[in-house]
Amino acid sequence: MELTAMSLFLFLVVVVAAASGEPAHPGYAAHGEACGVEAAPEPELKPVRREEFDGGRIVDISHYYRPDMPAWESGEGVGEFLRLARSMTNGSDIANFSDVFLTAHSGTHVDAPGHVFDHYYHAGFDVDTLDLAVLNGPALLIDVPRDTNITAAVMESLHIPKGVRRVLFRTLNTDRKLMWKKEFDTSYVGFMKDGAQWLVDNTDIKLVGIDYLSVGAFAECIPAHLVFLEKREIILVEALNLEHVTPGAYTLHCLPLRLRGAEGSPARCILIK
Repeated sequence: MELTAMSLFLFLVVVVAAASGEPAHPGYAAHGEACGVEAAPEPELKPVRREEFDGGRIVDISHYYRPDMPAWESGEGVGEFLRLARSMTNGSDIANFSDVFLTAHSGTHVDAPGHVFDHYYHAGFDVDTLDLAVLNGPALLIDVPRDTNITAAVMESLHIPKGVRRVLFRTLNTDRKLMWKKEFDTSYVGFMKDGAQWLVDNTDIKLVGIDYLSVGAFAECIPAHLVFLEKREIILVEALNLEHVTPGAYTLHCLPLRLRGAEGSPARCILIK
């Protein structure tokens, strides 16, 4: 009955619109003639896409999603992740509705403790429990040596001041544009276990950001994650786009989706100068 009523409503809208010369739905463009006069051509619509806003004060450090974005241990990339389930084309529906098909660790994303600790997962330590006060606030973007993974020696050499709570590590991954290559690359730069342990033991850092799909180097991916997430005090933000920013101090805003029950989530992250 409800579907029949909706169909009748759409039919009446089309009939009235046809009689009035107006488009059947305000979301559709008007075409054709009016009072015998050909309508002026519509200007070409060109959306503006950018990485910087407000004169460069705000920088988007999230990667936009695309089928050839790399996916963990895959040579095929993320693949087709968006499907238009209901379409306004030819007046077949009243609005466009898309379905999204992504893993929780696709593109720029955060890790919750339940990602690598099964008892935390079942206890409910998901992305909905992450502290927004940690995900938002002053942050330091630093360049790390390009010829090595992030070891304890590398961490010590960076001389990160006490009191710094959020650090984004820009590595060779950015130089090599690994996030722009479809095939997953195991040679990416990340933390070794001893580097992660040095950070936990010797700094006040509570948010660690990096420029590829995992904060842990491939050879010690899980050991590094375990060190970072064991005490549930550090939040990991992975696959950041750090191409358009210079090292220095910023205000970071990073907001994952509120996916209760999920051990990870895509996130929109920005830096404010």
